[in-house]
Amino acid sequence: MNFPDNLLVGTSSWSCSDWLGSFYPVNLKPGQFIEAYARKFRAVEIDSTYYSVPPPHVVVNWREKTPPGFVFAAKIPGSITHEKVLVDCQPEFTAFLKNIELLGDRMGPLLLQFPYFSRDRFASREPFQRLLKPFLKTLPRDFKFALEIRNKYWISWDFLELLRDHSVAFVLVAQAWMPPIDTLAKALDLVTGDFAYARFIGDRKAIEAKTARWDKVIEDKSQEMTVWIDELKRIVNKGVKTYAFFNNHYAGFAPGSVKQFEDLWGKAS
Repeated sequence: MNFPDNLLVGTSSWSCSDWLGSFYPVNLKPGQFIEAYARKFRAVEIDSTYYSVPPPHVVVNWREKTPPGFVFAAKIPGSITHEKVLVDCQPEFTAFLKNIELLGDRMGPLLLQFPYFSRDRFASREPFQRLLKPFLKTLPRDFKFALEIRNKYWISWDFLELLRDHSVAFVLVAQAWMPPIDTLAKALDLVTGDFAYARFIGDRKAIEAKTARWDKVIEDKSQEMTVWIDELKRIVNKGVKTYAFFNNHYAGFAPGSVKQFEDLWGKAS
């Protein structure tokens, strides 16, 4: 792909059967998807690890089916981020890290993706932060972590400083109810670790009302992408390693979104 060496762009998951015929060869078997994917992209975000800790043989299989230099980012299980919300979760966290590190040199950042917390769950950021601070102190230094919150009113300089103190990347999210990237960039230093991490998520409900298949781009996101490219170029040009992952729900077809992003990147000044 025509991106700088320090920009790795891919999709959130590789296992969508709707991509057969539009991205994968029509007769490709699911067990062959990751090999075909890795011939086209340099990185992928693993979605399945959100639902459960992958067994060792599965992780080893991912590693062995991809070439040197390929990178897996992985979601940390939702039992930790959504169900227990960092409380009494050390056994699950330890088990996850033990298995995912079998990726070896294919292992990239690990994503702590938190949900939108209603006021019934956390009246403000402060009670959440009281759980987060001790958790961040326990993070092992030989892994890289990124953290995503979906409460736009929680984003402030002091929250980003907390992440920066622990070298945890603040996840930049292109999502319907989150602030535009250029708005955030004017107010804050968004790079809080030694890498940057962006996720293109979109509006899930809105796009599911338009399609039930994820085999073609159905929303033109070029204007939004151009704004993102301007900001990400500023980060990438500083030498910061940057990851960007596209979801099917962003525009209808994640590989197509990556292609459009690549074309726009090449055209941007």
